[in-house]
Amino acid sequence: MAVRVRPFVLFAVSAWLCACATGPAAPPAPQAPPRDAATAAAIERVLAGAHRSAENRARDAYRHPVDTLLFFGIKPDMTVVEVWPGTGGWYTEVLAPLLAEHGKLYAAVLPPMPANEYVTKSLAEFDAKLAARPDLYGKVTVTRLGPGDFNIAPPGSADLVVTFRNLHNWMNLGFEKEAIAEMFRALKPGGTLGIVEHRGNAAKPQDPRAASGYVNEQYAIDLIQAAGFVLEARSEINANPKDTKDYEQGVWALPPTWRAGNRDRAKYEAIGESDRFTLRFRKP
Repeated sequence: MAVRVRPFVLFAVSAWLCACATGPAAPPAPQAPPRDAATAAAIERVLAGAHRSAENRARDAYRHPVDTLLFFGIKPDMTVVEVWPGTGGWYTEVLAPLLAEHGKLYAAVLPPMPANEYVTKSLAEFDAKLAARPDLYGKVTVTRLGPGDFNIAPPGSADLVVTFRNLHNWMNLGFEKEAIAEMFRALKPGGTLGIVEHRGNAAKPQDPRAASGYVNEQYAIDLIQAAGFVLEARSEINANPKDTKDYEQGVWALPPTWRAGNRDRAKYEAIGESDRFTLRFRKP
């Protein structure tokens, strides 16, 4: 008796044979996680706060705080460490109110250096900023990262460590490896390191001291991965293709520093702030 084979069976067998001959189908491309609308709205509310100066608001266009923080995966209930917030604490103005109710913020600054007038003044100004608004900054814990005191948070306590345009400073001072190791130590397993840095010209070898303020992206990736981190994602959120990276005054020729003064100011104003890479790493 003849056996009838239905057409769809023949099609299935044919497809199976094809798959065996060519190997398994490629897995689908990973999908980007959906935008965290609730956290985005919370950040937007902080950015609109009256505590922010007009000068700081003007820099939002270059620093993209909402998209940058969302890319790093921030949530209002996280324990976050901001490493080297700087005198003005630009991101501290955003992070502290965002985390005040349900999260925790550590601000890791340089240890005191009485012989260094610049460091002494910067630390005093940052302390004064926090003290002036206890309603916003009263829950911030100030810690240290620098020679003689690498202790940004209790070991394994942080969900997220962020740092903005600081790697070149640590390279210049010669303790970039110690700084990265300390960030690794402070993070929980599975925790995130988010870093933004002035992106150097990949066609030129990296100056180990980063005297121009620029760091080649791959150099930074290799350095951070050597400390045990795994690169999870990179973003062009803070890219600026107008930045030629060849200025006599280094990255500081550009706004907001304007190190060249009024010389070529229109040129630098047209460029805007630096080209920056934005990287997210995971502690295994």
